[in-house]
Amino acid sequence: METNQTWQPWNKGKLVGQKPPLKPKDIWAIRIHLQNEHQVRDLAMFNLAIDNKLRGCDLVNLHVRDVTHGNQVLPRAMVVQRKTQRPVQFELTEPTRAAVSAWVETANLRPEHYLFPSRLAKSPHVSTRQYARIVHQWVAAIGLDSTVYGTHTMRRTKATLIYKRTKNLRAVQLLLGHSKLESTVRYLGIEVDDALEISEQTEI
Repeated sequence: METNQTWQPWNKGKLVGQKPPLKPKDIWAIRIHLQNEHQVRDLAMFNLAIDNKLRGCDLVNLHVRDVTHGNQVLPRAMVVQRKTQRPVQFELTEPTRAAVSAWVETANLRPEHYLFPSRLAKSPHVSTRQYARIVHQWVAAIGLDSTVYGTHTMRRTKATLIYKRTKNLRAVQLLLGHSKLESTVRYLGIEVDDALEISEQTEI
């Protein structure tokens, strides 16, 4: 059957490849923006996304009980990843715990509720597509090109910072929940970065 529609590649006009992590100054700029705009949910979501290094599908599926015990937000939590079915642990820093606690109280959420319920009736929680749009809004708000960044930016940011400061690949592998070290190497793109760093330090 013939059609008048012209086939176009899915990535036409889009930048493809790994999404870069945020720099520390970008993280603080987004936090300050969200605080100034009193975006309680987004501040909790942003801080949590940086800390937990989860894929978008796992972040939006979090329940309140996954990160709380009683009225307290936990300093550490563990979830089973949907993609790999492997458990992964993550930390919640003090700013993240404060932001999550404020959001749970503001939204009057109970332990069995999704941490980030959708504002749309047809969905019980924020979808991965909605999350992607929210990430684009965050980066655009501080003047970054939103087409360059995505949800994997949030997953990679703290992992990349940890690697750059410690060079401990095994630790980053555990934090990302990768089964193979090679996956972590590819994910961080560290071979190229390290090679360039060594090259820059080598005078001829």
